Amino acid sequence: MKWITRSHVHVDRVACPWLIKRFVDSEAEFIFAANELVPEIVQKEGAIPFDVKGVELGHKEGHCSFVSIINKYNLKDPALLKLAEVVNAADTDQLPSNPYAPGLEAIARGFSLIYPDDKTNIEKQFMVYDAMYAFFKMLK
Repeated sequence: MKWITRSHVHVDRVACPWLIKRFVDSEAEFIFAANELVPEIVQKEGAIPFDVKGVELGHKEGHCSFVSIINKYNLKDPALLKLAEVVNAADTDQLPSNPYAPGLEAIARGFSLIYPDDKTNIEKQFMVYDAMYAFFKMLK
């Protein structure tokens, strides 16, 4: 399936593709586009939009798109839910609410500077999310 979000990825728009690939759609293809082009591409490509204003898999009730995806697909893994707390705090300007959130925000900014191409950026950052997920699995 094709999935689409806004270009110039940051925390949520990296975490969501990782979540989708690892837990929802292992064959997912991602499209990154200017915000104003997303609706047109959704129609043309049949892509599922995420982290775009007003879509089902976007920000809801103070939570980021990562949380919306977890809720939509009824994901219950405790380690994944811990990771969602970090992503949510980093993405919704609640850095003090989670001890790992400031680090994730710093990592996201650094990767954006090193890898301005969205596809390369997410490819490189998936290892960060794999490592964080493994860490939270270990804490059980």
